[in-house]
Amino acid sequence: MLAGILAVAAAVVAAPQSAAKPRGSEPVYDFAQAVRETAWVDIGLDGDGDGRSDRVAADIIRPKEPAAEGKKVPVIMDASPYYSCCGRGNESELKTYDPSGRPVGFPLYYDNFFVPRGYAVVLVDLAGTNKSRGCTDIGGPSDINSARKVVDWLNGRANGYTTATGPARTNATWSTGAVGMIGKSYDGTVANGVAATGVDGLKTIVPIGAISSWYDYYRSDGASLRQGSPAGLAQTVSQRNGGQNCGAANQKLTSGATSNGDYNSFWLDRDYVQSASKVKASVLASHGLGDLNVKTINFGQWWEALNVERKIWLTQAGHVDPFDYRRSAWVDTLHKWFDHYLLGVDNGIEKTPGASVEREPDVWVDQAAWPAGSAVTLRPASGGTPGVGTLGTTAGTGTASFTDSSGQSSNSWAARPTETASGRVLFSTGALAKDLHVSGTAKVTVTATPSTSTARLSAILVDYGPATIRNYTGPKEGIKNEMTQSCWGASATGNDACYLNTSTDAVSVGLNIISRGWADLANHRSLSQESPLAPGQPYTMTFRLASTDHVVPQGHQLALIIGGTDGSFISGPSQYPKITVDLGKTSLALPVVGSGPSAVPAALPAAPAQIAPATVSGLERG
Repeated sequence: MLAGILAVAAAVVAAPQSAAKPRGSEPVYDFAQAVRETAWVDIGLDGDGDGRSDRVAADIIRPKEPAAEGKKVPVIMDASPYYSCCGRGNESELKTYDPSGRPVGFPLYYDNFFVPRGYAVVLVDLAGTNKSRGCTDIGGPSDINSARKVVDWLNGRANGYTTATGPARTNATWSTGAVGMIGKSYDGTVANGVAATGVDGLKTIVPIGAISSWYDYYRSDGASLRQGSPAGLAQTVSQRNGGQNCGAANQKLTSGATSNGDYNSFWLDRDYVQSASKVKASVLASHGLGDLNVKTINFGQWWEALNVERKIWLTQAGHVDPFDYRRSAWVDTLHKWFDHYLLGVDNGIEKTPGASVEREPDVWVDQAAWPAGSAVTLRPASGGTPGVGTLGTTAGTGTASFTDSSGQSSNSWAARPTETASGRVLFSTGALAKDLHVSGTAKVTVTATPSTSTARLSAILVDYGPATIRNYTGPKEGIKNEMTQSCWGASATGNDACYLNTSTDAVSVGLNIISRGWADLANHRSLSQESPLAPGQPYTMTFRLASTDHVVPQGHQLALIIGGTDGSFISGPSQYPKITVDLGKTSLALPVVGSGPSAVPAALPAAPAQIAPATVSGLERG
């Protein structure tokens, strides 16, 4: 009797009386007695070519009591390729099973926290990974159908089975059909992709450090990023699958992701921004402004294409989950978000400010929206030192030149800003008379004359001045693990709710690279097809820099650096050229809040302290 009374109080509380504050879901269900089971959902594709439609494994944990009372529950879903190869979260948790194959260990805290509050948590193995059949296709139809079809199954529109190959059906009669997808990195990317199909029943997504276009993970305006390859990532995530042969599927990944950097049908199939108009789900996103794995252009272009209720958190950290840099506030926000969009609790979360931004380590500010800025045009001009000039509103004249070569990097270009450098040119605002709030996605237009038939371009924005920031290029990209733990929800045998506490890893610097961008000059006309370059001929190309939200403080200087191959991030051309930049036809479109930079002439620091260069690697860090 008492259990029945508590169950009624669990998930959705009755409409509040007059001035009573709305209450959210409360932990009234017995986590130890939760139902743990697996359903295999038919995704309607045959990626491994075995003549059978692929089924993906959905491991489910849900409170037992609602079903016994004829009640249904909403679903929080994380679809991932990492449940057996690489693990999830700061502690790299894997799924675990008992001897009969029943799921026991569910990575991350979602089940511990939300199942006692009246939610089901469903962790889906993408096709070709862990217990699922088929083959992963790195953001393509197989990956997206792996999760979309589970949403369909939860809404009674797709077939589910009790085994990977058998005929016995199972239905999600316990589900309300309301689904929220969540996940970091690859997992959040799948959430973006599923939302872009407009599937009914997906009420909200929570993408964390997620990709919006796989082209912009592996390429940048024609240039090939040093991120590995889709086929290589597919081999990593499928190494512990059910033994299916994915050689043919991997060959399609190799042939589709052409090495020349052109945007083609392969990338179009994996570009969710193009379908952002189909998104109906609300979005709670988080991204690290120092994320050098999933570059920030991925959140920037996605965010500006959406037209739904949304909120974003932007941290100074790198590829880090908010659970590990702002834990208590994040869990509270996530709880209210899911209660509102999956349970219908009128808690006002949708009316809170649209963006929360970390200005200094652990110092957060709210702003109405992101981006907050609009573009002003800044132009480079020559100065007294060759290759070192000014950046202002007046167009320069003449040219500036640099010689590309292997072994160069954006960090080395920025290290000695007062000196002529063979591999780059640098233009600075002077000392800012007031704070300059940069908020949005900058673009640089360069008119360049190469001496060879192949050329790469790189551009970076640098904040010169002393500051303390999160060490986003450090071992854990701005956080440190502590020896203590905190617990977030209920525990059961083989599945505890306790995680290592983390603290901020901060560093004092004299410069901070706040945005980067790269391009292949041969794509100056089109990203879809290279145009041959004629040595000695000028070409004009506009390309994007990384999305950001950063305040350059009064007294600091903002500099634009233009170089050739930033070897830490992109591959070089077959022939390294000397590049001559036409200053009168080169400009920076900088998104700022208020007016453009107001500055006075001032010398740059000769050799400011800087953070170490980052190591760029693939999504298996996710």
